[in-house]
Amino acid sequence: MTWQTFAFLIVAGSAFGYSGYRFSILVKLMKASQGKSNRWDHISDRIQTTIANVLGQRAVLRKKSAGIMHATIFWGFLIITVGTTEQFLSTLYQGANFEFIGHTAYSALAMAQDLMTAAVLTAVLYACYRRFVVRPEGLGKSRDATIVLMLTGSLMAAILLMNGFHLLANPEYASAMPVSNMISGLLGQLGFSVDTNANLGTTFKWIHMLIVLGFAAYIPSSKHLHILAAGPNTFLRTLPREKGMKPINFEDEKVTQYGTAKISDLSWKDTLDYYSCTECGRCQDLCPAYNTQKPLTPKALILDLKENLYRNKEKLLAGKYDEISHVIDENVTEDVIWACTSCRACEIACPVFIEHTDKIYDIRRNLVMMESKFPAEVQTVFKNMETNATPWAFSSADRANWTEGQSIKTMAQDSNVDVLLWVGCAGSYDDRNKKVLSAFASLLKKAEIKFSILGTEEQCTGDPARRIGNEYLYQTLAKANIETLNRYNVKKIVTACPHCFNTIKNEYKDFGGNYEVYHHSQFLAKLISEGKIKPTKSLDETVTFHDSCYLGRWNNIYDQPRAVLNSLPSIRMVEMKNNHDQSMCCGAGGGRMWMEEKIGKRVNVTRTEQALDTKAGIVASSCPFCMTMLGDGVKTKDMTDKVKVMDIAELIDQATP
Repeated sequence: MTWQTFAFLIVAGSAFGYSGYRFSILVKLMKASQGKSNRWDHISDRIQTTIANVLGQRAVLRKKSAGIMHATIFWGFLIITVGTTEQFLSTLYQGANFEFIGHTAYSALAMAQDLMTAAVLTAVLYACYRRFVVRPEGLGKSRDATIVLMLTGSLMAAILLMNGFHLLANPEYASAMPVSNMISGLLGQLGFSVDTNANLGTTFKWIHMLIVLGFAAYIPSSKHLHILAAGPNTFLRTLPREKGMKPINFEDEKVTQYGTAKISDLSWKDTLDYYSCTECGRCQDLCPAYNTQKPLTPKALILDLKENLYRNKEKLLAGKYDEISHVIDENVTEDVIWACTSCRACEIACPVFIEHTDKIYDIRRNLVMMESKFPAEVQTVFKNMETNATPWAFSSADRANWTEGQSIKTMAQDSNVDVLLWVGCAGSYDDRNKKVLSAFASLLKKAEIKFSILGTEEQCTGDPARRIGNEYLYQTLAKANIETLNRYNVKKIVTACPHCFNTIKNEYKDFGGNYEVYHHSQFLAKLISEGKIKPTKSLDETVTFHDSCYLGRWNNIYDQPRAVLNSLPSIRMVEMKNNHDQSMCCGAGGGRMWMEEKIGKRVNVTRTEQALDTKAGIVASSCPFCMTMLGDGVKTKDMTDKVKVMDIAELIDQATP
């Protein structure tokens, strides 16, 4: 064994040993998390999404320039690692290489590595330009990122210089390495001897290997931990995308903590989320709370929770859970937690599939059910839901008053129907949204769809209570509704409220409520395509459509509402700058409909301004909350005489004789 080999073994062993030690601590911290999370279903789907988003970089490439830069570095490292492995082997055993694959194949491999090294170096230079010159707000300042870029750039430069000097000493593969060959031409002007060039090539080989080993030791303590964590995190993402909140088993006497009070109350998957964060800021760029000067930024939330985890590391590893500090601290404040509208823009934007909303929900559950800490106005909401089964102070006896004069039957009167129309609290009590339900009921009659409503037997789905954090109240309402629905043997439900739609479709199944659930945009699109509804009256108007978060990002429904609107003769559709899954929230989700907005600019006003920028005369919606918020926004901007906010059902009903 030569001294070089011995030295390499010592350095490599130390680097990988330290790296392994650091990774073992990270794994132990994951295991120390007490929350439960089952992520081993839908295996084939998980494999497909991992291939598409890890190897294919699909989610990363959604943001073009930054995505191409990142994907280039990722793909480049995959190919360059083959050459790095060859260098390591040749250092351990002189003469070891991959030339046994044949001259042609080896030349192709050398060319791929050469070109990708140059590509990665170019991508690093662009990353530096973007971070230090363009300076997007979402990226922020990061010494860690600077170190990573310096190491990566140095690594590529070392490879090119290594190859350049080696080609001067032995030009056998010069034609297969165009970039390195060009560099060797420049280096050749230095006039060094063949032996000197060979020695310099070996020197830069060692520099390259030492940087790699430094990377190995640095990764577990840096943001580049995502190199190893993002792949598993993608595989273990929530599937299907249309997820519901995780229920609490209140009948389990072993459960004494509801929600998250300490970092240890979250699950191992939450910990993996922290490790996976690339700090790219995409979540922050789309967050309606952050963009209206609220204290919440999804990126900071994940990093602050990670910092809390590391701060309590020794206590976690020792099992001293009683001594762990509260998750609410100087960084993750109550204002941060209550600012969330649960729009899920952060999760859709995240290229490594971090799940922010579940953490916020779980922290809210603790604040509400364990500590009774929540905005003062929420107390009235809870009381109304407990006594009247609605967030508003209306009597449950008045829930069906909107049907007066419309000949609409209840399930108690006729349960032999095609579909149950779930009205929702807004459709039952809000004057503006009563008109939407009347229009939709009119369309069902025109299409000769036999339907009934529950009337006074319908209660709030419990969505506001659950999103705010009162899981117990939610389950009380949900189980009562499910009992009623099952008593009538309901199979098919249609509703004009995306919040009701999401809750009944995705969350009632946990309590025995399994139904075929449609949002009215889906149902109308189907009726129009089947010719059962035929809009014939022209609408000579420019219309822009606002995507509801619980219809779009939560349930991936974007095309049907637009198909409904495009069925209107003479309509001119125009999209807002932020549309589809990039759409901005109206500000009412996550229970924010019933909370005062005391910090920063109002979310609904910002979204309304985006709608007004299109110069559309009609802002179309398919959600009662969105309609209320956008309507208020139009009033705030003094545009009620020029711009109407209407539900898609109203527009179709007016156009259908």
